[in-house]
Amino acid sequence: MSKENFIITNSVRRLREERGWSQQELAERAGLSRTGVSAIEAGRLIPSTAAALALAAAFGCRVEDIFALGDSSQGQWAWPPPKQPCRYWRALIGGSSLLYPVEPTPLGTVPHDGIFRDGRCADHPFADPVRTLVLACCDPAVGLLAAEYARQTPFRMLALSRSSRAGLELLAAGLVHAAGLHLAGEAHPEGNLKAAREVVGEPFRLLRVADWQEGLALAPGLAAAGVDHALRADLRWIGREPGSGARQMFDELTEGRLKPAYLARDHRGVVQAIGSGFAQAGISVRLVCEEEAVDFLGIRETAYDLCLPAHLAEDPRLRALIEVVRSPSYRKLLAELPGYGVQATGALR
Repeated sequence: MSKENFIITNSVRRLREERGWSQQELAERAGLSRTGVSAIEAGRLIPSTAAALALAAAFGCRVEDIFALGDSSQGQWAWPPPKQPCRYWRALIGGSSLLYPVEPTPLGTVPHDGIFRDGRCADHPFADPVRTLVLACCDPAVGLLAAEYARQTPFRMLALSRSSRAGLELLAAGLVHAAGLHLAGEAHPEGNLKAAREVVGEPFRLLRVADWQEGLALAPGLAAAGVDHALRADLRWIGREPGSGARQMFDELTEGRLKPAYLARDHRGVVQAIGSGFAQAGISVRLVCEEEAVDFLGIRETAYDLCLPAHLAEDPRLRALIEVVRSPSYRKLLAELPGYGVQATGALR
C-alpha cells in the first residue's frame, strides 16, 4: 500500500458546526461514539466504511463530500517551526501527516526527513511517515527500546523528550502515538492511571515497561548523611517542571517547602548539573546517577508505563511496540540496567 493511501482529510467539523450540532448530537445521529467523532474530526482516526456511510447519512450528503485524499507532500506542523530553513521529521498519526521540527532527542542526532524552506517541504527519498512511530517520554533508557524496535521490526522510532504530563497532552492532541509516564508512587499507587484518565480523556491502555528506582541525586559527600539531612540542608536544588514525575516526588518529599532554583529538561540534565557543580541536589533515577558518577540515595520504586490510545490499537507500529517490549531480548537488556525492575514488563492494562 502506498503512503498516499493513508493521507485522508475530512470536513466533519465544518459540516457539524454549520448545522449547529455538538459532537454528542452528531454521534447520536450517526450511531457513533462521541470520542469516535472527536477522533475523526482531529484526524486521529480513519473511519471504517460503515462509519463514513453513517456520517454521510447524518449530514445528508455523499461520503466524498466529507472525506478526500490529502496532499502528502506538505502535511501539518505538530508545532510551529522555530525558523527557516528548518529540518523536520515526518510521521503519520491516524489520518494526519505531521511534521516535527528537529530537536535534541535521547537518541542523539536522528536523520531528518526533509527541509522546510521558503514555505515548502522538500522530503528526502527515504522519508517514510507510515513506518515512523512517535513516542514522548523521559525514559533515559529509551535508546535501548528504539534500537530493539529498529532491529526487530520494519519501523523506526522517534523519541521526544517530554515529562509525563506533557507527553500525555501531546497524546491527547493526536500528536504522538504513545506517551511515557511515571506518576505512581507510594502516595499515589494509581497515579499513572489517574493522570492518563484526566488528560487523555478517551479509552487507552497502559503498557508496563519497567519499575525503576527514583531518589536523590547528590554531589559527592552529601549522601553519607542520609535523605532527611539532605532535605533539611541548605542545598542548591536543580528540579524538573511541574507535571513531571520527578517534580511530583520533589514536592511530596519537601511538602512544598522548597522550590528548585533551576529546572532541567530531563533526568540526565538534572544529574549533569550536579556533576558539573552547578547544583548540589535533585531528583533522578538510579541509572543516570550511576552512568554520570553522581551519588544516589534510593527512595522509591516507580511504575513506568506507556500510554497507548485505544483508537490506534490496530496500528501495526503500536502492535510491534508491544511485541518488542515483551520480547526476551529487550527484557534482558532492561534487566541488566541498574535500577530497572522487569517483573511486570509487558503487562497491559
